[in-house]
Amino acid sequence: MMPLELTAEQQSIAQGAGGEGAAMAMRIVAATARLMGAPSLIPIASAHIDGALYHGDSGTLFAEKLVEGRAKVAVRATLNVGSIDLTGCSRNRLPPHERVMARRMMDAYRKLGCEPSWTCAPYQAGHRPAPGTDVAWGESNAVVFCNSVLSARTNRYGDFLDIACAIAGFAPYYGFHLEENRRATVVFDVSGLDSAFLASEVAFPILGSLYGRELGGAVGIVSGLARHPGEDALKAFGAAAASAGAVGLFHVSGVTPEAPDLNIALQHQPPEMTIHVSEEMVADSRRRLSTVSGTDRLDAVAIGSPHLSGDEFNQLQQLVAGRKLKIPLYACTGRHALAELEANGGRKSLEDAGVVIVADTCVVVTPILPEAEGAVLMTNSGKFAHYAPGNTGYGVLYGSMAECVESAVAGRPRFGDTP
Repeated sequence: MMPLELTAEQQSIAQGAGGEGAAMAMRIVAATARLMGAPSLIPIASAHIDGALYHGDSGTLFAEKLVEGRAKVAVRATLNVGSIDLTGCSRNRLPPHERVMARRMMDAYRKLGCEPSWTCAPYQAGHRPAPGTDVAWGESNAVVFCNSVLSARTNRYGDFLDIACAIAGFAPYYGFHLEENRRATVVFDVSGLDSAFLASEVAFPILGSLYGRELGGAVGIVSGLARHPGEDALKAFGAAAASAGAVGLFHVSGVTPEAPDLNIALQHQPPEMTIHVSEEMVADSRRRLSTVSGTDRLDAVAIGSPHLSGDEFNQLQQLVAGRKLKIPLYACTGRHALAELEANGGRKSLEDAGVVIVADTCVVVTPILPEAEGAVLMTNSGKFAHYAPGNTGYGVLYGSMAECVESAVAGRPRFGDTP
């Protein structure tokens, strides 16, 4: 293992030339690089910061310590969801102390120079680094989308390494920043699946969840798709894969930038394993996304993890149009999509129907859903399905967006042609 070598500029920052906040950030980045065996640091073009979500007072105090040290981000840095909906669309049940500390944390990150994007899908809000660009992104779905669909290069930068990299302007040179570590080693072959299923909305959360469980943190390539499924499908696949496994990069043959064909994604080497996805594997993966079954109870519906795009809101508006919901449907999104929704009158029509818009945050990371013993949540999100039971206490039913809307209208679970 080569010892870490810092440039004169990096050593100067670490010693306080740019202020104590920048020095602390550079020391954190350098210490991480040593732990990971990185030989050097590389300059980054941007960052996406997951660390502004309140998990305890220490995170707030850390951010305020950086502010006190006059730190500022050296690169573009967008912010992931916070714990409070600052747009006022929705309200949460945070106790007074936690609410104050969560707001202080969000304020501190803005003072550091971060963009108040407050979304887990910054790539939908215009933050799209160029292919081959080195960046330091946090938030699992954002990381996997950045690597896979945008073909920029980032590791999974966790709290609070993400903001340290953004302030320092550098990241450790290891992992997915290296070309050889981006090679697909596993072929995930879906050619044997029904084409109608592969064209459906539900396919990609189901397949992503299966992919994550099968591959863990390995890099794989999906083969056998007849067409480009669209960014929302790739977003859903990556989010589910990163939740069920530790996926930070996937390729799709003929679709994603680094996989014009199978051989190139494999870097002209044979795969270590090929997984032939069967209908039985798909059925099992779909069952796993629901934690309850055989129930007529439904307390809430939640969609938008990752945050809903403009196209997904258009789909939701078409499904809801002219109807009233018996069960609240929580639609989580970023303020970039909210602005578009307000401009075209969509927010009012959805809220009049009973939809609760949630911006800047989501129902799984902050207490928005009502407390209820044995409560049941329906979602079309593989990520929500994975995290909701542990984070909210709700049992989960998985279905398509259409099934989610039909269930909210009926006030009980509805699947397919269920009367």
